[in-house]
Amino acid sequence: MVAAGRSARMAGIDKLQAPIAGRPLLAWTLAALAESPQVDRIVLVVAAGAVERLRAESWLPAKVVRVVEGGPRRQDSVAAGLAVLEMLGAPRVSAAGGVQVGDDDDRIVLVHDGARPLLTTALVGAVIAAAAQHGAAIPVTPLVDTVKRVVDGLVVGTVDRAELASAQTPQGMRRGVLRAALAQAQAQAPAGGAQTWTDEASLLEACRIPVHTIPGDPMNLKVTTPDDLDRVSRALLGRASLRVGLGDDGHAFGPGGPLALGGVTIAGAPRLSGHSDGDAALHAVAEALLGAAGLGDLGRLFPAGPATPVGIASAELVRDVVRHLADMGLRPASVDLTIIGARPRLVDWLDPMRNAIAGLLGLPMERVNVKASSGNLAGFEGAGRGIAARAVAVVEPSA
Repeated sequence: MVAAGRSARMAGIDKLQAPIAGRPLLAWTLAALAESPQVDRIVLVVAAGAVERLRAESWLPAKVVRVVEGGPRRQDSVAAGLAVLEMLGAPRVSAAGGVQVGDDDDRIVLVHDGARPLLTTALVGAVIAAAAQHGAAIPVTPLVDTVKRVVDGLVVGTVDRAELASAQTPQGMRRGVLRAALAQAQAQAPAGGAQTWTDEASLLEACRIPVHTIPGDPMNLKVTTPDDLDRVSRALLGRASLRVGLGDDGHAFGPGGPLALGGVTIAGAPRLSGHSDGDAALHAVAEALLGAAGLGDLGRLFPAGPATPVGIASAELVRDVVRHLADMGLRPASVDLTIIGARPRLVDWLDPMRNAIAGLLGLPMERVNVKASSGNLAGFEGAGRGIAARAVAVVEPSA
């Protein structure tokens, strides 16, 4: 994904960092690209000085394997991204696993603009299929307006629009094709520097490499002006919907007490072992929220190490997860939690847990359900050696 532009026509606004429902435009674009099951990994190419900041962003999808610095021209940024993919090589997974196998040169590389957040998985799949068949492919949309040739403010002719189209991204090509085109353009650079190519298709055209076209998506808008940003914002918020995540956690009983569970403290019961206070119920809730938001798992945000203090209250972890959701323009909508364990008896604690979780998530109590199961003598929890918890969380746009 190329995101190293200067936003020259945005009246001083960095369009990629422009907030939409509390989430940067670039985050929406990355999420849309990562949503495609056919995309194995993403290299994000950004402007000089933005690499470290973007590497630390919590909203980066797990498929983003590198954030690297681009160059002054588009082809420089594309070359930087391709170099990373060349270094990583192709994942070797069986065809049954759903990942494309074969020679690295035949694998498809997509180049997508960071300012096109309305991308669909259907368009991604169509570009990949066409590029695999033809070697290179781009989505295009027909021109609907009459096109005039204008010189010094005067119309000097009408252009036949039947042979014209607007190019979109992602643009796809076999890896070997893109590598060869970049190398040829560099080798044939005229004195004074190489030409600047505005997209990958124009680079391939200059190298006499055929580029196949497929129907584009009229909604696949690129943000270039402030008006574009308004249109894209309305479309993204209109497209946003409820999202569901699952969470699962379990801990064995450890030495000492009391038991922290579901945001409450139960005296007289042994504590659960773990780097934090061991609250398996809150961990399951946090995992479900992260799953709904596509933010990975709890271990990624809070690795067991110096950055996460030993014995940290799980309520603090849940509050931080809620803050991460807010950064994405999301908020919890409801939670259904099941706690499994033969001991202690939890019937008197379910409503206090429900109240505590509702408070942590900023929800009315009727949006939170907490229930308990003895485990029916199955597993470590049914044998009384620990407690497990499973949660289903629904999140919704906060705007």
